[in-house]
Amino acid sequence: MNEYLIKNVNIIDGTRNMEVKEGFDILVRNGIIEKIGKDIAFEGNIINKRNTYVMPGLINMHVHLPGSGKVGGKKVADLKSLISFIKSNPITKEIAVMIEHKGAMLELLSGVTTVRSVGGIGNCDSILAKRVAKGKTDGPRIMAANEAICAPGGHMEGTVSRAAPTVEDAVGMVEEIAGSGADLIKLMITGGVLDCKVVGHPGDLKMSKEMVSACCRKAHELGLKVAAHVEGPEGMEIAAECGVDTIEHGAKASEMVFEYLQDHNSALICTLSPAIPLSKIDPSKTGYGEECTINTNVLLEGMIETVNKCLKKGIPVGLGTDTGCPFVTHYDMWRELVYYTNYIDGVDNRFAIHTATAINAKILGLDNEVGTIEEGKSADLLFVKDNPLDNLKTLREPLLVIARGKIFEAKNKKCLEIDQELDALI
Repeated sequence: MNEYLIKNVNIIDGTRNMEVKEGFDILVRNGIIEKIGKDIAFEGNIINKRNTYVMPGLINMHVHLPGSGKVGGKKVADLKSLISFIKSNPITKEIAVMIEHKGAMLELLSGVTTVRSVGGIGNCDSILAKRVAKGKTDGPRIMAANEAICAPGGHMEGTVSRAAPTVEDAVGMVEEIAGSGADLIKLMITGGVLDCKVVGHPGDLKMSKEMVSACCRKAHELGLKVAAHVEGPEGMEIAAECGVDTIEHGAKASEMVFEYLQDHNSALICTLSPAIPLSKIDPSKTGYGEECTINTNVLLEGMIETVNKCLKKGIPVGLGTDTGCPFVTHYDMWRELVYYTNYIDGVDNRFAIHTATAINAKILGLDNEVGTIEEGKSADLLFVKDNPLDNLKTLREPLLVIARGKIFEAKNKKCLEIDQELDALI
């Protein structure tokens, strides 16, 4: 349908002080919200959603499209060999794009109409993003980083990141990734809890300040933003000082870090979804051992502290799930909003929704297109039964999702075993 009228809905527009606007109509033409009002005269296709609630489509700032969130699976060495083979063969690479598309559709049908993919298989992210943008396949809007850059022995090397032995090699990789159609550059500055070697000290520094700085300069010269995986204090300082645009995850930070973030207009992307299960679920169920639980608790404490300080200092904080990590599925962005209200000081349902829509859109640089329900913006909409300002859990079961004007029935196949473990935490 190129044009239709959505009738009798309660609008929650995504703005900071949003209130429910009851009984409004939304006229959509060619994927754009053309008019919002009451009793709009229209002869054509009418979608009557009386008494339902509509809000902007959610924006997930941190996903890995090849991942599923399932616990266990192949050993790292086997996974590296598999991904190396996949990237070397056009047929297997196309299969990888199909796998990423499946993850993207799980996001979309759960109400996420825009994703930022920050580590995938080769350039499969941007291949899929282009197909979606051209209307050749369905999916959410995808901001693609393709594979990340790491130092030798760095985080996720050989899977969703590739090692650069020297600073010159890293700069060359920035140019290569930019040329492959990426929308941003992803750096793995530190390790993470899943590959940590020292108990109590997650996120050891892996990438030198010189390499981070050179990559940021080149990316910015090419007009691309830089997202940096950081899970340790030393990495926080280097990332902030070198001017990365977003720090992903975060850790305990010095006051100097916050000054750097303010000076560079940088943002922090909060990802509570992987940390909470690995810190709260019994290690016998996670399969990662007591050491991982300890390290994840250290990371979680640092992340929460830093998010709280950023919010107090007016530093933007976005939300993402880090889908692909254990217990983090592509259909659970709603949990990240619930965690945000439960763990971060002063965050209510309204601010969580505002963050996952308008603030995330602004961090992406897409706030003129998405993030709020306004005339002239893309028709990216999420319909739910109850008022999410009262209960965020209503986002768990969307009634309808609209992405760039195309209507999708919100039906997803879910992993009940993961859901049961996570439900016990909230």
